Amino acid sequence: MSAWGFVPEWAERRAGVKPLINARAETVATKPTFRQAFRSKRCLVLADGFYEWKRAGKSKVPHRVALKSGDSFAFAGIWSTVHDPSGRPYMTFAILTTEANEAVAQIHNRMPVIVHARDEATWLNQRCPLDEAQALLAPFPADLLMLYEVSPKINSPVYNTPDALHPVVHV
Repeated sequence: MSAWGFVPEWAERRAGVKPLINARAETVATKPTFRQAFRSKRCLVLADGFYEWKRAGKSKVPHRVALKSGDSFAFAGIWSTVHDPSGRPYMTFAILTTEANEAVAQIHNRMPVIVHARDEATWLNQRCPLDEAQALLAPFPADLLMLYEVSPKINSPVYNTPDALHPVVHV
């Protein structure tokens, strides 16, 4: 079993520790919460797109971001092993975020780190020098992404249908 929401192994028994779904690429190597996982527990989180919300007055408008090619891809992630109340181990993970590229910056100031397919093995290699791993945490090229508005129904967890991926058409 895995759970999205990173809990560092050294903190699992501390009261009030809240799982973190993201880690900033700029500080993942130095923050005590993430430092050890960055060194030795890097992972890939597979996806075919992600959502960001653009502020529009008092509301937020959801947008989907995906590769123009339509291919799936992988986010850079880190993981840890913690234990449930009965003592069974399970993994927790977080994705890494970085500053937004020119396209995503129109919607939000940050974006998940998308690892180029050619760099996936390097990211996973524990013997990779840390400065090389850090260098992979750059914004993905904007010209390889497509962004489009989707229905605000996506904000509801019960709205889990394929049409959630369809662009909103304004008439």
